[in-house]
Amino acid sequence: MAASLNAAGMEVTQATISRDIKELGIIKVATASGVQKYVPMERSGEAASGRLMKVFAEAVVQIDVAMNLVIVKTLPGMAQAGASAMDSMHLPEIAGSIAGDDTIFVATHAPEQAENLGRLLGRIALQSGLKSGS
Repeated sequence: MAASLNAAGMEVTQATISRDIKELGIIKVATASGVQKYVPMERSGEAASGRLMKVFAEAVVQIDVAMNLVIVKTLPGMAQAGASAMDSMHLPEIAGSIAGDDTIFVATHAPEQAENLGRLLGRIALQSGLKSGS
């Protein structure tokens, strides 16, 4: 991406692009055909998406996929906050979710959606230093 922008006459670095993408709340998703694209993440109306992503990333300790479920393990007491942050993402793969104390169960309509969602949530969590997981 940086090479294309530089060729167009804009002097940028990959680090600058990465920071801008994060600040704008843009996330990479896989389409139904498997092609990856960047899309804007909707805001909840209460806080900027960057803050919500930080809450999610700091809460998550592990992400697993089982059939059409994504199981998100969080720090004790953080599942509710993590689920709220995840809900604010308005991800189309999510059919519904339920959170306990340290676990979030996320249902999708199909196993392929769960795999894609697990990878996406893992990337979001890694942006702020997820130590283990998917």
